[in-house]
Amino acid sequence: MQQNPVGLADTTAEIGHPQLRVSLRFSPLAILCAFLFSATTGFPQVSRTADSAELLETGRPPTLADAPKAPADVKVVSYNIRWRGGAELNELIRLLKDDSEIAGASIIGLQEVDRNKQRTGNLNTVKSIEKLGHYYAWAAPPTPKAEMEEETGVAILSSYPLTDVHRILLPHPGPGPRRRVAIGATVDIGGTPLRVYSVHSENRIPVDEKIEQTKAVLEDLVRYPKHMRAIILGDLNTWEPNSVKKTSELFVRENFTTPFANGKSTFRRTVLVIPIRLKLDWIWLRGLEATSHGIDKKVGLSDHWPLWVVVRWKFSGTVK
Repeated sequence: MQQNPVGLADTTAEIGHPQLRVSLRFSPLAILCAFLFSATTGFPQVSRTADSAELLETGRPPTLADAPKAPADVKVVSYNIRWRGGAELNELIRLLKDDSEIAGASIIGLQEVDRNKQRTGNLNTVKSIEKLGHYYAWAAPPTPKAEMEEETGVAILSSYPLTDVHRILLPHPGPGPRRRVAIGATVDIGGTPLRVYSVHSENRIPVDEKIEQTKAVLEDLVRYPKHMRAIILGDLNTWEPNSVKKTSELFVRENFTTPFANGKSTFRRTVLVIPIRLKLDWIWLRGLEATSHGIDKKVGLSDHWPLWVVVRWKFSGTVK
């Protein structure tokens, strides 16, 4: 296991799920407040902070899983696990091995991943998931106060080596003032590089500030060749009306595509007996073609559902 210094940056997003709009018309103030309290223009410049090394961790398991050197397809999973630990974490590991939809992923992006918090037994969660035989990288934001527990983080796990790992500190603090991060890494698949990001945006800031958080991740990607294949995934917290549309427009302008329709919910919660379904989670692709995809709604460990996509790897096209 090793720790590396990293670069920092910022991100933002938006949403407008039809079911949410109906619920808001039914009881706007009640649902808005309940969701917030139950959950709690140019690219920004990349910056660095003094604590970035201790809040970034990379490693590899003692025994690596077998991975084809030149795969025809690559499966990718994104999941906000909502800091699962104990028996639920063991069940998550089992599902990533055996589930009919999310098992067998070569690349996994996770959000709300604890490393040293009492609620998850001070466990290093991502290091436990390395039982899958994957390389891993994990990052977290700084804590608002020195005496507070480490904030929850984001992670990337891969059957293939991870290099050039960056911790990206997203701009615009939330309540507290808490911060959020993304993590980026280059995955080497059969000698072809793929840039991957796992993102967890703040949910209690204006939509335009969320968009700036997403732009920070895109700014990190600008440092790499335009023809380089890329995946940006994670929980962008696009719960406000119109935020899904704005987020989609931003990624499309940057030559990304997604197989997931804007109207498909990835999050569910019941508040005041009212079911809430939101589009919070995404997988965006550049230079890659999705051959199949899904939202695994039978996995109920979190208030989010895991997303998965299979992309064609043996692909001769180039990014325009």
